[in-house]
Amino acid sequence: MRGVFNADSSAAHTELQRALLAYLVEAGAGLRLPIRNDALLRMVCERRSSELLKYEGTLTPINVERALCELQSLVPHAVRLERSELVSVDTVTLRDFQTRLRGLPSEQVGETRMLHRPPPPAPIPMPMPPSGAPPAPAEGEKKSSSSTRKRSATAVQDDDLAEVMDLVNTKTIKQKEKQEQVDEVLELLSKPSAKQASETERFRTAGGSKLKEFCRNSTREDCARINGPYYVCTKIHFRRIIKPHTDVSLGDCSYLDTCRHMNTCPFIHYEVDASDAQRMREGRAQLDPFARVATNRLDMDPFSQHYEPQFVNCDIRTFPMQVLGKFPVIMADPPWDIHMELPYGTMSDDEMRRMNVQVLQDDGVIFLWVTGRAMELGRECLELWGYKFVQELLWVKTNQLQRIIRTGRTGHWINHSKEHCLIGLKGSPRINNNFDCDVICAEVRETSRKPDEMYDLLERLAPGTRKLELFGRPHNVHKGWTTLGNQLSKTQITEPWLRAHLLEEGVFEEEDMTELPHPPDNPAVPPWGGHSPPKKLNEAL
Repeated sequence: MRGVFNADSSAAHTELQRALLAYLVEAGAGLRLPIRNDALLRMVCERRSSELLKYEGTLTPINVERALCELQSLVPHAVRLERSELVSVDTVTLRDFQTRLRGLPSEQVGETRMLHRPPPPAPIPMPMPPSGAPPAPAEGEKKSSSSTRKRSATAVQDDDLAEVMDLVNTKTIKQKEKQEQVDEVLELLSKPSAKQASETERFRTAGGSKLKEFCRNSTREDCARINGPYYVCTKIHFRRIIKPHTDVSLGDCSYLDTCRHMNTCPFIHYEVDASDAQRMREGRAQLDPFARVATNRLDMDPFSQHYEPQFVNCDIRTFPMQVLGKFPVIMADPPWDIHMELPYGTMSDDEMRRMNVQVLQDDGVIFLWVTGRAMELGRECLELWGYKFVQELLWVKTNQLQRIIRTGRTGHWINHSKEHCLIGLKGSPRINNNFDCDVICAEVRETSRKPDEMYDLLERLAPGTRKLELFGRPHNVHKGWTTLGNQLSKTQITEPWLRAHLLEEGVFEEEDMTELPHPPDNPAVPPWGGHSPPKKLNEAL
């Protein structure tokens, strides 16, 4: 609400407007926003002390807020004010506005208080009436005439202000042409290419989403008790597992199906209700909630043209990884030393830094799982290996009943209910952008086992390419993937050209590997993934 200003306060406010505009143009880019009105008033007075010194004690933060509101009305989007704080400043727009004001002739600028202080009115001479003239008007008539003149002056100022605003807000011909070019470029960039449209259609779910939800009431009995016995719920339910050693009064087990002592645990555990499991087997349920595939289209299987899983049982720290060739996609779940007792061996920070990951990719992406203190070390390793950190993927962990876990087995201060995956970029890989989001909500299973959804996400990201997983375990092997780890079974190599190369280089003997399985009829991956074969080990050295 605007208050009533006398002549001195009006002059002070006009001077503040001029000083505030000049200060925002000069120092707006260096301001630490948001900034309160009282702090902004103090800064303006310190910078423009000579002009505002005579009005000391007259100006208040209310004047600053009023001046900013007036500036916002004159130049929309140049400044933004929220809750008595200046939250954004566009110095380029303000500088252009100030330049326009300085270039306007005074008759166009008029009496706008944002631009010029109104000059004091010149004294009007009072000539003596000639003889025979009518008598001078009475006192009341003088006041009425003075009010009429004031209203006329206000109307003139309003018209001049509107004219200035129209002039400032009107785009020049050059600005209009530039805006048209920008709009055209943005429209072209927003349209997917023919390849992008084809890939999107390839992975689109046939007939729309077929996601099948779990019932929030968990069991069929609880669902009937809450919704009534005649309510037909089509969602997936669970059944309580009650054994002789189960104490129902203790409630649910915190670890549910990940409990390591399920045969003796006295808490309640669960399994999928038998009738719902039968519906899924018969195909009457829309989608098996545990079937995590890259696509729900019944007419295609993105992994049908991939080679069978291949894996190498080795110590990654010493294995000559350059003999494997190049991989556009790498996923790694290193055994970071997070200063906690873990059911597996760990690697020191220096050992992680010395990993020879850079020989596996020229152009590609790497997905690096980190947790706890390894988040900073992971970024350091990405840089050492020649990658640029570009994004982060988050896995929100849920339990068997599809609720966020509250008793994770890691975390120094609070239990971890999520895990981070750093994404590094190297070179210029050919990948499908913007197919998936950066959050995965998936169930926790065995220790260190990551969601199966990751394999389908990466297949959509780079379909029909070679993919490598480091520090894998038996549950990590997948079609189209090469897995390296020291907990795998006998080495299995399914790519004929890789098998021949490993035998030629003497890395493995024939008896060290399983038999070569039958290759797919029409392999999606060409030999070495379309890259040149790796150099011989003696040449690489």
